Parts: sequence; C-alpha cells; structure tokens
Amino acid sequence: MSYEKPCRTCTDFKTWAKIQKQTFDSEKERQKQVTESTETAKRKNCPLDKDELGSSTWAFLHTMAAYYPSNPTNEQRKDMKTFFYLFSKFYPCNTCAEDFQGELKTSPPRTDSQEQLSQWLCEMHNIVNRKLDKPEFDCKLVNQRWRDGWLDGSCD
Repeated sequence: MSYEKPCRTCTDFKTWAKIQKQTFDSEKERQKQVTESTETAKRKNCPLDKDELGSSTWAFLHTMAAYYPSNPTNEQRKDMKTFFYLFSKFYPCNTCAEDFQGELKTSPPRTDSQEQLSQWLCEMHNIVNRKLDKPEFDCKLVNQRWRDGWLDGSCD
C-alpha cells in the first residue's frame, strides 16, 4: 500500500499533523507555554487548513450575498447562479465540493433578490453546520451579521 500525503485543504491542521506522524514532543511542551493568539499568529502565513478555508469562504460568500442587488438584472441573476455552480466545481476541498454540488441539485441558488440569495445561502450554511454538529445560525439575522451590523451597535 502506498502512502499518499493528505490534502491540506481537506483536513484540519491537527488531523493533518497526526497523519504526517510528526513528533511534536517539543512542540507540545512549547504550546503549553504560549497563548492561543500566539498559535494563531504562528499559522497566519501558512496555507489554510479545512476549518480556516471553510470559515473564510463562508465569510466571503455571505458578504457577497449581503451586497447583491435587491432588484438584480436578469444577467446578474444568471451570473450569480453560474458563480455558485462553478464555485462548487473548483472549491479546493473535494469532499466539500462534491457535497455542495449535491446540495445545489436539491436546492438551486435563489437569485431573484438580495434577501432571497442571503436566505438561501444561510440555509446552505446551516445544512453544513448540522452535518458538522455545529450550531445553526438564525437566518432572520443574516443582514445584521453580514451587512448592517448588530442592532446593539457593537459593529459601529
């Protein structure tokens, strides 16, 4: 059986490190002495792992949907649908890409307005959250989160 190096964008960093079977004895000792922010800074200039890629991607997609027109032209509607289908083909994590392609078959992008697109994307994100045993987001709050800022003024 030949050993194949794991895909970094398909595996979170901790799992990737275990698969690599690297010895982290001295690294573990050092990690006990540093804060989480130091660890984040250490990884700042590294290739994204699956979790970082996912988080960054969702932030980009939600922000894009938040600024999509309320009354898009026919061309904008078509282009946005095309974007999501192409995006699903080229997403760097093959497992995630194939899963999203399946979701697109069940629930195609709704691109008739900013509200519809943002709600559709929030629903897609919550499908992934459920699969990963993560909490779901209240889709009624999607524009506060990604466009307008929270009503409490914490984003001002």
